[in-house]
Amino acid sequence: MAHLLHQFSVDLTWTGAREAGTATYTSYGRDHVLTSGGRPPLPGTSDPGFRGDPERWSPEDLLVGALSQCHMLWFLHLAANAGVVVVGYTDSASGTMRIEAAGHGQFTEVVLRPRVTVRNAALADGTPVDDALLAEVHHRAQEHCFIARSVNFPVRHEAGPLAHERAPA
Repeated sequence: MAHLLHQFSVDLTWTGAREAGTATYTSYGRDHVLTSGGRPPLPGTSDPGFRGDPERWSPEDLLVGALSQCHMLWFLHLAANAGVVVVGYTDSASGTMRIEAAGHGQFTEVVLRPRVTVRNAALADGTPVDDALLAEVHHRAQEHCFIARSVNFPVRHEAGPLAHERAPA
């Protein structure tokens, strides 16, 4: 079977040269801008612990966000295929990064905490839409997520309890 290849392009422009550039570790800013096609620019920086601007996105934020987004998109796809009518989805994802004495670092895990609201109490065949069913859909989403399959650390899930949409009053 032929493999499909997708290419992704991002342009990065460093905007933090200031007066002295990289004359010293503290003389330059970490600010930069990511662009891609006609999308809005994404203001980036380093983590605030590494002299970054806390109002901009760090690469670490973006990695955790990419894992959360990828999981959600696969979850919604697989839920729709299964007949689960999802009407709400939130996630409070977090990542843990270990910094070693020499300054090297790496993520040790990311935890996704999805909260799902559904409309239907049962599938068309009568199977209840419950936490167990959603846990299976989350598991399958994890297996499919391109980003999670590409990292060398665990991506765990701590799904919140299922919520059902409230009927209009």
